[in-house]
Amino acid sequence: MQEPKGDEPSLIQSIFSPKMLTCIFTGLSSGFPLYVLFQLVPAWLRTEGVDLATIGLFSLILLPYNWKFAWAPFMDRYMPPLLGRRTGWMLVTQIFLLFTIAFMGFLNPETSIGLIASVCVVVAFFSASQDIVLDAYRRELLKENELGLGNTIHVQAYRISGLIPGALGLILADSLDWNIVFMIIGAFMIIGIVATFNFVENNLVSAPKTLREAVIQPFSEFISRNNWSGAALILAFMFFYKLGDNMAVALQTPFLIDLGFSLTTIGLVAKNAGLWGAVFGGILGGIWMIKLGINKALWIFGLVQISTIFGFSVLSEAGNNTLVLAIVLSMEYVGVGLGTAAFVAFIARSTTPVYAATQLSLLTAISVLPRTFASASSGFIVEEIGYTSFFYLCMALAIPGMLLLFKVAPWNGDQQLFEEEAAGNEENLESSGK
Repeated sequence: MQEPKGDEPSLIQSIFSPKMLTCIFTGLSSGFPLYVLFQLVPAWLRTEGVDLATIGLFSLILLPYNWKFAWAPFMDRYMPPLLGRRTGWMLVTQIFLLFTIAFMGFLNPETSIGLIASVCVVVAFFSASQDIVLDAYRRELLKENELGLGNTIHVQAYRISGLIPGALGLILADSLDWNIVFMIIGAFMIIGIVATFNFVENNLVSAPKTLREAVIQPFSEFISRNNWSGAALILAFMFFYKLGDNMAVALQTPFLIDLGFSLTTIGLVAKNAGLWGAVFGGILGGIWMIKLGINKALWIFGLVQISTIFGFSVLSEAGNNTLVLAIVLSMEYVGVGLGTAAFVAFIARSTTPVYAATQLSLLTAISVLPRTFASASSGFIVEEIGYTSFFYLCMALAIPGMLLLFKVAPWNGDQQLFEEEAAGNEENLESSGK
């Protein structure tokens, strides 16, 4: 039941409410382990002499993020013995992440590359599992009119969490052994653990009565709502829209190391320029979407994404130039922030609140497929054609996603349809007993 309009909090009250503080911690906890795998591990391997092709193949360790929808129904149906249905699973995954990340640094890339890959898969599995319950918890915590603000705060906190492994971790690695670095970085999971003990469960949300209901209903509802062809087009769009952009940044840290930048420069300049560019782009994108709508935002921000990839080819030719590095990464990640803001909004619009947990797991899993499979081939492609040509290829690979917009989000698409679907979703929520 929504509060009367007269009792609705102001924007300032909403931003600084306990719910939004919760979204900060869900974002930090969710993003942290991914950035360990995406930024810290490649830098570690490259400085230890591992070749680019092998580092590129390490992107396959992210496969659990692609398949998390497979076990999302189990986490939705069953509850751990400690804490609640969502917070209990949060605690389990965060404890495993704490110890596996800390353990990783004690391995030797020269002699234990296979074991390192296995540990990374374990980290990815528990990180993806944490995402399942964090997304579901946030969806249950926030009311309909709080979803936009809550998700924006979550995404920005998610990005800021990359400062720990992507900036602090690299700076520490210039003066400390890698095993100490991983222990320090892994200890940051304690923040998420402490927050989990303070989260309050929404007891009004009931678990599926059977495992069959938890598995079948989210998928059948998605297909019946969009029909088979529409569902297939949405899933294809999820894969292709950020393909070129994800591929361009897949080997970012090894690329900067190969250009001659020190780890400290990468940590202080590159990571901060990228982070705050993405945060600025995300906030700007959220504001623009109020006037543009999701469809037009996907078109405009998608074109910005493609154009900013060109900056990497400029940096490739400029070489070890700190000013160019800061400008290129700031522009690139403004584009990333804009594109992600519209993309996340599209994903949310494509789900139904009643089955949001499993549907979000499915759609977000599809959306990270490019980061996994395309990134795995990046090292081989770079070694064959060089960095500059590789970034031109990334620009070309971004085009199919733009073409799919003609079907899934046409420029003059009826935004009233979104409002009708949102109203229908609220009716579904009420009819389901919420």
